[in-house]
Amino acid sequence: MERSSSTMQLTRAADYAVRVMVHLATLPDHERALLPALARATGAPVSFLSKVLQALCHAGFIASRRGQSGGFEILSPGRLASLRAVIEAIDGPIRLNICMLSGASCNRKPSCPAHSVWMRAQKAMLEVLDEASVAEMAGGAAAPQAQLFAPSSSQPEILSY
Repeated sequence: MERSSSTMQLTRAADYAVRVMVHLATLPDHERALLPALARATGAPVSFLSKVLQALCHAGFIASRRGQSGGFEILSPGRLASLRAVIEAIDGPIRLNICMLSGASCNRKPSCPAHSVWMRAQKAMLEVLDEASVAEMAGGAAAPQAQLFAPSSSQPEILSY
């Protein structure tokens, strides 16, 4: 049997949303970034990223401004947002399997030996995503750069990325 790639993965849009939120959270408060700069920083195509940014604006995580001093900036709710909130702003509710959908009916659910496993895995996944915040991830993203400019000791460091 030929292996196919797993469908249990983030969409590209959700991945770009997490990347852009973390990038914006590394910027000083009230600093805005232009779309082309965000596309470069996240490795996302400009046209695709603009749709992701619209969804993040709609969710209240970022704000956009047109004009000379325009761009995108992260708002306080965006800094505090969990990864789950960011992903769900793009893709809607996260579900490991179709039987996890609210209101979805699976006639095998009562006798399915896998259902309880899916339920536990779903719960664990959502707990991890709820615990991880954009601000915490941004703090981790900024740390390696800070080490390049301010080594903690007088010994030279070899950094690899």
